[in-house]
Amino acid sequence: MTPLLAARGVTVRYGSLAALDGVDLRIDHGQRHALIGPNGAGKTTLLGVLGGSIPAGGGRVLLAGRDVTRLGPAARARRGVGRIHQRPAVWSTLTAAENVVVAALPHAVRPGRWRPGGKRRAAERAAATLLARVGLPELADVPAGRLAHGQRRQLEIAVALAGRPRLLLLDEPAAGLSAVEVERLVEFLRELPRAVAVLLVEHRLDLVYALCDAVTVLRDGRTLATGTPAEIRASGPVRQAYAEGVT
Repeated sequence: MTPLLAARGVTVRYGSLAALDGVDLRIDHGQRHALIGPNGAGKTTLLGVLGGSIPAGGGRVLLAGRDVTRLGPAARARRGVGRIHQRPAVWSTLTAAENVVVAALPHAVRPGRWRPGGKRRAAERAAATLLARVGLPELADVPAGRLAHGQRRQLEIAVALAGRPRLLLLDEPAAGLSAVEVERLVEFLRELPRAVAVLLVEHRLDLVYALCDAVTVLRDGRTLATGTPAEIRASGPVRQAYAEGVT
């Protein structure tokens, strides 16, 4: 079966430094896949290439078999790639609900009979549903700038899901979260429909092993290993890489 996303021989260079050196990666439909590795391994760079914010100097990125290597973030988002950054990126002056409505409007389905404002109301209903799913229904009318860090992270996930992605790219989603918030995040990601695949960069291996079907380890811009969580745990080279420090 054609994978949902495939990176083939992806290379990114900054002068003489190879941030990525011929990296291959395969994400299957509905898969929960993690990228882990030591400091400077190239994890966030690879996520940027897959999301379209960092141009690949070599290699190809395929989405459902179609070459998207030269497409930017907006074009990839229209094709079903959602992105969550290390720091929550939401409009601080808009309420939580308004943030999600803005993202949901292009995808909202009007009622069967046309009515003025029907698409807006559909987006508002979608926003209410998504805020409930991420645990923020009571904060719908609160400006995003007044939310705590963990709540902004939850809001950003709701915003990303409003775009109806086929693939959700998460860059250290647990960063800055409390233990309770991490548990809530893992449970939420587990409950995502399998129509949405997830690729996350994460340094918390307990989260990775609890959530993911597959794990890819990067080191020095190259793929060190790919396998199930059990296979990665048992890998001597991976243990050695982590003995030298991780992000």
